[in-house]
Amino acid sequence: MGLGEYGFAKKCFHKTPVRDVITWNLMIGGYVRNSRFEEALSFFREMLDSNVEPDKFTFASVMTGCARLGAINHALWVHRLMTEKEIELNPILSSALIDMYSKCGRIQTAKEVFNGADHSDVSVWNAMINGIAAHGLPFDAIAVFSKMEVENIFPDSITFIGILTACSHSGLVDVGRKYFNLMSSHYSIEPQMEHYEVMVDLFGRAGLLEEAYAVIEAMPVEPDVVIWRALLSACRIYQKPKLGEVAIANMSRLKSGDYVLLSNMYCSMKRWESAEGVRELMKKKGIRKIRGRSWIELGGVIHRFKAGDRSHPETEGLYKVLDGLIQQTKLEGFLPQTDLVLMDISEEEKEGNLNHHSEKLALAYGILKTSPGREIMISKNLRICHDCHNWIKLVSKLLIRVIIVRDRIRFHRFEGGSCSCEDYW
Repeated sequence: MGLGEYGFAKKCFHKTPVRDVITWNLMIGGYVRNSRFEEALSFFREMLDSNVEPDKFTFASVMTGCARLGAINHALWVHRLMTEKEIELNPILSSALIDMYSKCGRIQTAKEVFNGADHSDVSVWNAMINGIAAHGLPFDAIAVFSKMEVENIFPDSITFIGILTACSHSGLVDVGRKYFNLMSSHYSIEPQMEHYEVMVDLFGRAGLLEEAYAVIEAMPVEPDVVIWRALLSACRIYQKPKLGEVAIANMSRLKSGDYVLLSNMYCSMKRWESAEGVRELMKKKGIRKIRGRSWIELGGVIHRFKAGDRSHPETEGLYKVLDGLIQQTKLEGFLPQTDLVLMDISEEEKEGNLNHHSEKLALAYGILKTSPGREIMISKNLRICHDCHNWIKLVSKLLIRVIIVRDRIRFHRFEGGSCSCEDYW
């Protein structure tokens, strides 16, 4: 089932006189592959109602859908169902289960699944290492890698992506460099594009931009757009416009986020004319900035929010909670980071833009609908901004709550005014 062919696929499906488990699996798998996870879960429920018994392939697809959504209630239900139906775990299902719990914010549960799984297949180890990496726990990832060596499981290229990512998220430059060199010197694994991407990200995040650029220049293959984007992102953070322009010039397949990075870099340096030039170029090419979106699962229902959203049926209540939190944080001395807003507009307008970011709306709704002290988890399609990050840290302290945000890059666990990323992400 390809993108845009859902209607045709559904018609064919409903015209099929006998729908066996393979037919259902094709539909569910197609929806998952095309990032239509809620529809995949809906089809799965319909399958169960039709008294068609799901098999291992069904559960593998459904667990992937739960993982991408970060929907813990759905995940727990699917796991429970799989246990009730006595579906025997194989490496594919164990890996999917570990990945699902990791991406739903339950890294401890993922570790428990891993500890009870058959360790003979490298995919199970990779799921655990990559899950740990997303939670910013580099030493845990290294411990799992060491255990791999003890149990004589040969790592593959995916294993090293996980280890290097864990190092990148925590600023462990020397450790990351060691494992990158270990790939070819000890395991005869030639670095692929993804490994170079992580190394450029590792050096870039640490402010070692010349070293990041040196990695790109030394690559045996043509660097892709992701590598240039990682360099550009670092140039924005460390205000290196000349190198940022080099990155832009080398991007053959520009996307809106790349222009926004460059524009934001100029804005942070108050180079308004340069920023305006980038925005004019975006208009000319018909490129729009990707809008921030966040979602939260409550009672098995996914609630979605866009930046500045007022479409939710309980908008009035959630904005009342949000406004109250904003006032509380201001009284505690919180100052919005208005320099992060792209446009050259008044400070008051900038503050208004920041106040209504999608993760703040999702958090306000979570607070509105849950009892005091309950953990809240939010997922987001973009990287969390510094303003929201600092604001949520303070909210976690004021409300004495654990707040977890899964952004495009990694997990942030806010508790007592601190974040698990230690402000490095």
